[in-house]
Amino acid sequence: MDIYDFKNAFLIGFFMAFMIGPVFFMLIQTSILKGARAAIVFDLGVILGDLSFILIAYYGSRSLLEKIKDDPRLFFIGGLVLIIYGLITYFEKQNKKEALESAKSLEVPILKNNYIKLFFKGFFLNFINVGVLAFWLGTVLVIAPTLKMNQNAIFWYFGTILLGYFITDLGKIFLAKQLKNKMTPPVIFRVKKIMGIILIICGVFLMLKGFIPNEKIENLIHN
Repeated sequence: MDIYDFKNAFLIGFFMAFMIGPVFFMLIQTSILKGARAAIVFDLGVILGDLSFILIAYYGSRSLLEKIKDDPRLFFIGGLVLIIYGLITYFEKQNKKEALESAKSLEVPILKNNYIKLFFKGFFLNFINVGVLAFWLGTVLVIAPTLKMNQNAIFWYFGTILLGYFITDLGKIFLAKQLKNKMTPPVIFRVKKIMGIILIICGVFLMLKGFIPNEKIENLIHN
């Protein structure tokens, strides 16, 4: 995996860490009320959930990938998945009640740390989200063929995504109190819309890549 792939993978992980959802709020809550160590354990459970989805997406679609790895329609399929996921994120209605309840939940005292329970709580909270599986499926469908179905390259690429995700989450953990004060319902709503737009744009570019021959892309770069 070259430095360009490493940078792209790391950026995907960085943006993923700012997807607003139950995991985001639970991570902040755990950091504030239980401390950084407990939040890191919870986050490791979340990452295990992501890793499980990546393996399901890769091995579940491997036969399909082998058959159509040189088919430009693959980019269309992957792009379409990302666009649909982005549209759902963008058009999701602002639920002020849920957002306020999430903010209030940060003030509920939790007395005791149970690291095993926190780990599995992070895992299952992430694993029950079907949207996360859809995201990873779209990503695997697009990335695996560009890496020529090389298992080592695929392993390092998705490992780098998870590394970028984890490092960004560490920053969120240590800045939890500041984030808590800033995560008002209007801000949450705007962040969701921005993330939806980013996913839609990525999906559109992937779809275009399927229709534009590689020769044309190379000519444009050289000219």
